[in-house]
Amino acid sequence: MTPRTAAAASAHGIRFAFGTLTVLPVRVTRWDRDAARAGMLCAPLAGLLVGLLAAASGGLLTLLGAGPLLAATATAAVPAVLTRGLHLDGLADTADGLGSGKPAEDALRIMKQSDIGPFGVITLLFVLLGQVAALAELYARSWALGATAAVLTAVTARLALTLACRPGVPPARPEGLGAAVAGAVPLRAALAVGVVVGGCAAGAGALFGAYGALHHVLAVAAGLLAAQLVLRHCVRRFGGVTGDVFGALAETAGTVALVALTLG
Repeated sequence: MTPRTAAAASAHGIRFAFGTLTVLPVRVTRWDRDAARAGMLCAPLAGLLVGLLAAASGGLLTLLGAGPLLAATATAAVPAVLTRGLHLDGLADTADGLGSGKPAEDALRIMKQSDIGPFGVITLLFVLLGQVAALAELYARSWALGATAAVLTAVTARLALTLACRPGVPPARPEGLGAAVAGAVPLRAALAVGVVVGGCAAGAGALFGAYGALHHVLAVAAGLLAAQLVLRHCVRRFGGVTGDVFGALAETAGTVALVALTLG
């Protein structure tokens, strides 16, 4: 691959990542496997921007004199706005599909419906409460800790998507985002992105001391592990992944990493 070709592939990948994972006005110019591969490798970059904007909102409110709870609420709200609730909607639909206890075909049909059932409502309620509670606790300790957590968890959430696109994870449907990206990312490339994110997490955590570096890396690992467990269960129940499952993975990874940062 020539430098010009590599640059073009990277540009298409960034457009794919930001165009599908955020509401930013980025036009996806290619929807083929190469673009999907590059896009999902760039997914943590989309998370980085979302996390920085979320941290900025919480920091601004703190600067203006708001308490930890209000700063935490704003920080949790910004990612929902910047994704048009895409991941939260996927989490709710996946919870409804899993909670139905029905065979894969019926569960997938439930997930495609526009309404949200009781399992989805309950899941959203507790996940959002957990996110706000964890962020409020971190902001109460220090603004820097809360802001760093906002960025780190947003990146971890998108890294979970990169890892879920590895070979061996099939799509549950022949159409949709799940079919477009399933199996598109080589395992070595996904792991390389994970190592980069882990190194950045350690560097960010080091701002809070030697234990902080380890703590932040372990939080990322905990989030990814939880997402992989959810992924494994969804593949077993649905026969593969869908766009909704990807949303559930992102919210799972981000929430667990956030909670892990409050512990210890």
